[in-house]
Amino acid sequence: MQGKLKMIGGVSARAATLLIVWGGVLSVVTGCETNPYTGRSQLLMTSISEEMQLGAQAYAQVTSDPNIRLSRDPREVEPVRRVADRIIEAAKRSKYAAMAKQFEWEVSVIKDDKTANAFALPGGKIAVYTGIFPIARTEAGLAVVMGHEVVHALARHGAERMSQGQLANAALQVAGAAIGASKSDPLLGQAAMAALGLGAQVGVLLPFSRKHESEADYVGILLAADAGYDPREAIGLWERMAAFSQGKEPVEFLSTHPSHGTRIEQLKVWMPEAMAIYQKKPPAPNPLLPAVPSQ
Repeated sequence: MQGKLKMIGGVSARAATLLIVWGGVLSVVTGCETNPYTGRSQLLMTSISEEMQLGAQAYAQVTSDPNIRLSRDPREVEPVRRVADRIIEAAKRSKYAAMAKQFEWEVSVIKDDKTANAFALPGGKIAVYTGIFPIARTEAGLAVVMGHEVVHALARHGAERMSQGQLANAALQVAGAAIGASKSDPLLGQAAMAALGLGAQVGVLLPFSRKHESEADYVGILLAADAGYDPREAIGLWERMAAFSQGKEPVEFLSTHPSHGTRIEQLKVWMPEAMAIYQKKPPAPNPLLPAVPSQ
């Protein structure tokens, strides 16, 4: 059938060939670095200095936003800083020590009692929203939250997601060019592109994001334990988070995060390792966090 393109499942042979080639390229380049705790290969196309610059810019943008109010209340700020200091020191003793020592750490408390959130950006920029206090409940619970967020920064999860996104977009452009070159129905090409987009999102990007979350849960409780906080607080934290979400979490298959139930079961598996670390450390003080208005 010279001069014609054979169709495979509604997609041209040329498109299929290019996708197969691209898949081979992807499998080669995804082994750039290895996570020191899990052994997972990571694709990283951004330098650490670039990440830190992006983190600093994002942090400055958030903290200077006129709609954001930074807490100056010592009852809210001091416990966050106490926990942050211990988590940062644990990070500097961890397998991420070289990275942690490069970071220029900074901590802010955002006065927002309706938002149960915290984040840590590349470069060590940490922010905690006061709305997380009722869920964390104690400084140990906050240490679990903060350990999780700090691991995202230390493990370079943000850079990995950016790299995956860049690669996925490039792959879709290759596929789009190939599909567009065929003589098939234009509507069929659009449908194929939509399917490829969904496949890239659900099949690659979201599962990697769930791996990031699980990695942060795992290493996060190790950091909390090394900082002197009881890692068992993580179980209660996620039980309270499940109650807080009131069953509104999306189906796990379509979510960037594991379900609360999955997280709790994983934490139980990892808990003996974390407890072995915790039992060798002087326990950190564990007072209740300040109360905030009912959410």
